[in-house]
Amino acid sequence: MKMLRFLLLILLFILHFSHFTKGKKPITSSSSSSTDLVSTSCFHASYPNICIKTLSSYNYVINTPTDLAKAAVNVSFSRAKKASNFLIKLKLQSKREKGALIDCIEQIGDSIDELRKALSELKHLHKGNGFKLQMSNLETWVSAALTNEDTCLDGFKEINGKVRYDVKRKITNVAKVTSNALYLINQLDVRS
Repeated sequence: MKMLRFLLLILLFILHFSHFTKGKKPITSSSSSSTDLVSTSCFHASYPNICIKTLSSYNYVINTPTDLAKAAVNVSFSRAKKASNFLIKLKLQSKREKGALIDCIEQIGDSIDELRKALSELKHLHKGNGFKLQMSNLETWVSAALTNEDTCLDGFKEINGKVRYDVKRKITNVAKVTSNALYLINQLDVRS
C-alpha cells in the first residue's frame, strides 16, 4: 500500500510538473546566458522592465553587450518606423493638429535616419583606433533620435483629445525604447 501511494505521488508530481513546462522552450546554456546578459544589462536602464521585455523576446542571439546594443537600437528603429506609419495614416481636422502632425512626422523621420546611422555604425564597431569616435557618433545619433521624439510630443501639448492621446502613446513608446538603447550604448563606452 505504501509503495502504491509513493508511485501515485510520483505520478502526480510528474503530471503537475509537465503541465507547467508544456510548450516552453528548454533552457539552453546560450539562451540562459543571453537572458542573464539582458537582465543584468537592463537593470539600471531608464525603463528596465521594457528593456528586459523587448530584448528577451528579440529574435536574434544576444551574446555580447554589442549584440545587446544592436538589438536595442533595432527595436527602437522598428518602433519608430511603425510610429511613422501610424502618424502618416492619421486623419486630422484642425489646422493646429495638421501642423503638429506634419512637424511630428518630420521629427520621427529624422529619428529613423539617426537610428539607421547608429545601426550601421554598430555593425562595424571595433575596439582600438577609432572606437572613441564611433562611440561619440553612436551617442550623438541616438541622443538626437530621442530629442526628435520629444520634440514631436511638444507639438501636441496644446492639442486636446484622442489625437493627442494616441500620438503621445505611440511616441512615448518609441522614446522609452530609444532611451534604453542610448543607455546600453553608453555602457559599451564604460566597458571599453
